[in-house]
Amino acid sequence: MRATQHRRAGRGAAAAVALALTVAGCGGGADLPGYGGGGGAATETTTPSESTPEPSDDAGTATPEASPDASPEDGGGTFEGGTAVATGEPGGDQLLTVTDVAVEPQDGFDRVTFTLDGSGTPGWRVEYVDEALDPGKGDPVEVDGDAVLQVVILGTAMPMDSGVEEYDGTPVEPDDAESVEEVVYRFVFEGQTTAFVGVDGEPKPFAVSVEEDPTRLVVDVGH
Repeated sequence: MRATQHRRAGRGAAAAVALALTVAGCGGGADLPGYGGGGGAATETTTPSESTPEPSDDAGTATPEASPDASPEDGGGTFEGGTAVATGEPGGDQLLTVTDVAVEPQDGFDRVTFTLDGSGTPGWRVEYVDEALDPGKGDPVEVDGDAVLQVVILGTAMPMDSGVEEYDGTPVEPDDAESVEEVVYRFVFEGQTTAFVGVDGEPKPFAVSVEEDPTRLVVDVGH
């Protein structure tokens, strides 16, 4: 009976040693691919590839593609204006008198220039009206064109007050203008000088500005 027990015990010890060697062998394979820490090594290899700066390279490529869209050449030659009422306040002594009226075609618009002399800075009220009416008596004024742009120059005075000879009132009929058909000057009345610009077709966008040396009120009418 005791001999049998020793043999069984010997067999149990041998199995335990074999199991221990097997476990130790598995632990020793941790440095090999696919074993234990090898799985962690594979994960670490994937992580750097996910954090590579390739997306930023794509974004940098998109920026130059968008640049041409913002080029100022896109708006080149485009007239900027509107058809709503435009106003400006006069300044200084307000003793100005219109001495000349001219129309000059430009690239994209026709320029109507009112040259003034005297003292002060002109103001204005420019708007499209249904009918041209004389500011004094209210009589209709004939103006060539489909639409009428009324130009009221503020800060003007009678020639006897400004000491400047006023424009003689000859209508201006440009031959080569595209939008402006005629400008009819109606003289000064109660500190305001009125003119009517006949425009071809529908009301066109316009813009108003003041220039100096000499003093000029400029009305640009788009094509």
